[in-house]
Amino acid sequence: MSEELTSSLEDYLETIYLIISEKEAVRPKDIAKRMNVSNASVTGALKTLANKGMINYAPYDVITLTNEGRMAAMDVLRCHELLKDFFVKVLGISVEEADKAACAMEHGISVEIIDKLARFAEFIEICPRGGEDWANGKISHCDKTVSLEVCQECISSVSDKVHKNHCKQLQGGRIVKKLNDVRPGERCKVVKITSKGNLFKRITEMGLTTGTVIEVERVAPLGDPVEMKVKGYHLSLRKDEASKIEVEMI
Repeated sequence: MSEELTSSLEDYLETIYLIISEKEAVRPKDIAKRMNVSNASVTGALKTLANKGMINYAPYDVITLTNEGRMAAMDVLRCHELLKDFFVKVLGISVEEADKAACAMEHGISVEIIDKLARFAEFIEICPRGGEDWANGKISHCDKTVSLEVCQECISSVSDKVHKNHCKQLQGGRIVKKLNDVRPGERCKVVKITSKGNLFKRITEMGLTTGTVIEVERVAPLGDPVEMKVKGYHLSLRKDEASKIEVEMI
C-alpha cells in the first residue's frame, strides 16, 4: 500500500475500484452511498486523491482511476482478501468475522507479511498431510507423545505419500484440464500457458505463471467470462483466453 495514503483514502480507492468493476462508471453519490458518508466527505477525499495522481476527477463527471490509483486499490483489495482467506481457511473463523477483522487490519500490515501469509495459506491448502483439514477450518495438532522416534515415523509416512504422488504424476495420473473447463469452487495450479505474443504477456502480467494456484469463483452461463481469485486478486478472463492455460487440479 502507498505510504502517502491514509487508511481512509485507501478505503475510498478500494470502493472506487469495486464500483468500477461492477458498473464501470463511478459518481460521487455512488461512493457516498456505498461508504455511508456525506457528499462533502466524498468531495474532499476525491480532491485529495486527484492531487496525489490516484484518480481523474472533475465535478459532474465520472471518476476514473489512474494506473497508479488502480494498482494501489488492487493492493488494498488483495490485502483484504488474503487476510480474510487466511482467517477463514487456516484459522477457521466465520466469513463475517473474518471480513470485519480484515477490514480492521488491511491498512496497517506490510506487503512482506501479506506475501508470507499468502504463501503459508497456500502451503496449508496443498500440504500432503493435514492440509485439507486446515483448509476446511479444522485446525490440526499433533496428539502424539513428542519423541524423535514418533516424529521420524510420521515424517517417513508423509515422505512415502509424497513419493507415491510424485510417481503417479510421472505416470500421467494427475488430472490436467484447460482453465475454461474448471468448475466454480474448484482449485487448480497452472502447469502450462500455450498462448504466445500479446496474450501470453497479458496472462503472465496478471500473475498467471507456472505453479500459480487459482480458485475459480464463477463462470458465466455461456462460459464467458471465467472469474477467479489468484493470490488475493479477483481476475476475469474470456473463455478463449482461459482455454490457453493448462492447469492441474488440486
